[in-house]
Amino acid sequence: MKTLCLAALFALGPTAALAADSLTIALPDLHARRVAGALKIDGELSEAAWVGEPVPARFIQSDPVQAAEPSFPTEVHVLYDDNALYVGARMRDANPDSIVARLCRRDENARSDEFTLYLDPYHDRRSGYWFVISAAGTLRDGILYNDGWDDNSWDGVWQGRARIDSTGWTAEMRIPYSQLRFKKSDQYRWGVNFRRYVARRNEYDMVAYTPRKESGFVSRFPDLVGIESVSPARAIQVTPYVTTRGEFLQHAPGDPFNDGSRYVPEMGGDLKTAVGSKLTLNASVNPDFGQVEVDPAVVNLTDVETFFPEKRPFFVEGSSNYNFGEGGANSYWGFNWGGATLFYSRRIGRAPVGGSYNADYADVPHGTSILGAAKLTGKIAGDWNLGVMQAFTARERADIVFGGTRSRAEVEPFSSYSVVRTQKEFQEGRQGLGSITTVAARSFDDPSLRNALNQNSVVLGLDGWTFLDKNRAWVVTGWTGMSRLTGEAERMTAIQRGSVHYLQRPDAERWHVDPSATSLTGYAGRFTVNKQKGSTIFNSAVGFINPLFDTNDMGFMSRSDWINAHVVAGRQWTEPDAWKRYADVKTALFGSTDFDGNLINPGVWMGGGVELKNYWSFWPRASFNFRSVNNRLTRGGPLTISPSRWDCGIYMDTDGRKPLFYSLDAGGSRSRSKGWSVYFYPAVQWKPAANLQVNLGPGFERVHQNSQWVGSVGDAGATQTFGNRYVFSALDQTTVSANIRANWAFTPNLSLQFFGQPLISSGNYFDYKQLVRARSYDWEPLGSGAPTYDPTTDQVDLDGPSGTNYSPYNPDFRFVSLRGNAVLRWEYMPGSTLFLVWTQDRSASEGDGEFDIGPSFSRLADARPNNIFLAKLTYYLNL
Repeated sequence: MKTLCLAALFALGPTAALAADSLTIALPDLHARRVAGALKIDGELSEAAWVGEPVPARFIQSDPVQAAEPSFPTEVHVLYDDNALYVGARMRDANPDSIVARLCRRDENARSDEFTLYLDPYHDRRSGYWFVISAAGTLRDGILYNDGWDDNSWDGVWQGRARIDSTGWTAEMRIPYSQLRFKKSDQYRWGVNFRRYVARRNEYDMVAYTPRKESGFVSRFPDLVGIESVSPARAIQVTPYVTTRGEFLQHAPGDPFNDGSRYVPEMGGDLKTAVGSKLTLNASVNPDFGQVEVDPAVVNLTDVETFFPEKRPFFVEGSSNYNFGEGGANSYWGFNWGGATLFYSRRIGRAPVGGSYNADYADVPHGTSILGAAKLTGKIAGDWNLGVMQAFTARERADIVFGGTRSRAEVEPFSSYSVVRTQKEFQEGRQGLGSITTVAARSFDDPSLRNALNQNSVVLGLDGWTFLDKNRAWVVTGWTGMSRLTGEAERMTAIQRGSVHYLQRPDAERWHVDPSATSLTGYAGRFTVNKQKGSTIFNSAVGFINPLFDTNDMGFMSRSDWINAHVVAGRQWTEPDAWKRYADVKTALFGSTDFDGNLINPGVWMGGGVELKNYWSFWPRASFNFRSVNNRLTRGGPLTISPSRWDCGIYMDTDGRKPLFYSLDAGGSRSRSKGWSVYFYPAVQWKPAANLQVNLGPGFERVHQNSQWVGSVGDAGATQTFGNRYVFSALDQTTVSANIRANWAFTPNLSLQFFGQPLISSGNYFDYKQLVRARSYDWEPLGSGAPTYDPTTDQVDLDGPSGTNYSPYNPDFRFVSLRGNAVLRWEYMPGSTLFLVWTQDRSASEGDGEFDIGPSFSRLADARPNNIFLAKLTYYLNL
């Protein structure tokens, strides 16, 4: 532990080798002209208002030949009226028939020729918006933050059209002020930038770009001037919706709640409006997310919860407002750092936890209903960024039948979820300071739920950054946080004994379960130093999570009791030459300890890669973990030893502009214990037509685990393992899957999207054994006492034939699954959409651990499916 801390402190200090000052050229102001009369957004630029001199925006290449003249000229006009900003662009091209105009659904990128408008209406030189239109007329948009990061989750309501003609192609945009936030003024000065992408040449032409080996993007924008006598819009944007859902689900014979079909109508709506000139309010009542892509199936044999990304539009849009702990730096690394996400929006509306009831039949909601949610984002008190979210979820009850009697049982209490995020930047972004607060509070009717859920949880965090030199080459960032959970003593005991904490570990020195606790308070933090510019790559971090820190009511974390550090150094070559466009090589030292000082997973890593002149790329990697201590293998039991292990892998891909794009992620590991794994994930993207894209990503994994957890049982005679027998086995697990996606765009506003995932996974448990002694990796076969294993029936009994706590069982499995959905999306007018959705999932499982793909597919074909059909209509009103 001391070695790791000294290494981390040493790594935080290399400020002497500062990068040379980079030359930042002040670009001339660009002038917008007021327009009188309406403009028709048709992409033709035929109105008189578009005639005249374009803005003096000089485009230069940012890639592939930085600072070179563009292959073709681009002209941009900026106009405005009382309601909107208009941008017209002519992209001249010597070969118009070579323009790439692939059509796809909104917010998808099909590698077409594109034109992008960047705006910084706050003029804070750190944040803003971006609007993209392709030569096929597809629209994309998003926001900018942290002076170079972008978030494509924001969806604005704006118009854009494009046309290809004999001289190239043209684009026309109308951006209503209602979609922007800016300070009211008589005269405005906004940051602005433009980008053109020529797909067949993979060429990016920009007015302002970030030079290679440097950082900062929004801060380089020239200013847009000339906009006068306009006001930030105060419009109220309302989008009501109605849905009808038909559910055709598997059901048990005689189930009084499910005869195989059910029809559910719903209605709700979203609201967006300005609050003053600096804040935006988004609210949703009874939101429905039936059009969202389903989560993939996962076979998880670990003690770590599976993380699924957020996909629901209300929570995805503007999610970067709640990012915490990653401001200032442009690169963050983590080696075995599980970290702690302080806000994870998928906790809101999750599946009910269930209650204490007996039932012959039960009708339990699949998810907790979100009664309403609201977000307030923008700026307050000058330059403080603000993000506030509040959501309320319903008290959910299950309808049950037991012994012929019908009743109801509470399975989820009424709950409130709150998050407040603030951040302020100083000295033009050289320093930053922020905070976050999350609160989850519950109101119980059923006392039994008090033992299953926390009464309240509060998480507080502070984060910030500071640059160490005037050239902004070195930056130190950090965050620290505190959590406090309150609830019944039984619930707090379960938290302490759960997989995040494992405080019951019998050989722990300082931290133990407190069965009388009605609250738990913990702390955590992480600090990073990063080199932002130059050929030398450097990153180092040290982080810690106290054994009682817990964010899982509104955040996500997989473990506590963790101190982690790493140092990464390397070199990058950013200038293209005769054979490559980019290359780098990096090496790292890493390791962790727990709060008792046990060294966990120390190792070395090396990786890097190259992008060739033909845009093929190769990124190999390898690491070695030294023999160390494992404090989680026995799942709350004593320490064991982790044998040393090798890992290696490679990612490679081809030129993404081509109709066929291939990629491969493959690798494997080998342990000193003779355990091993291999994985192979090839993928192909096929564009058979300008409006159709098909992605196929098969996958294969094979794992041979020598110490797969089976279970534990008390035995006072097991003195070397503190009165418990810890049973493990060898495991051969094989998983075959595929992610299949198809996107078919009929027009820029009408598209069909399909996702499907077949999966087969089998696991064969064998060679049952028990841990001989703590702090070892020594095993002995199961004997005739307890536990026992019967090779004839292939069953294990944890407490033996005379025990009463367990029955003999066989953990072998074969699981097959097929799930997916198809979404027809028609934006019949800006902001108003019709969705037609079909979702299906089917699965089956058997106690057979042999992998056999033929019978597995037959079993899957015979499995009864669950089908859901949904029609959802939204209507956008700008009041």
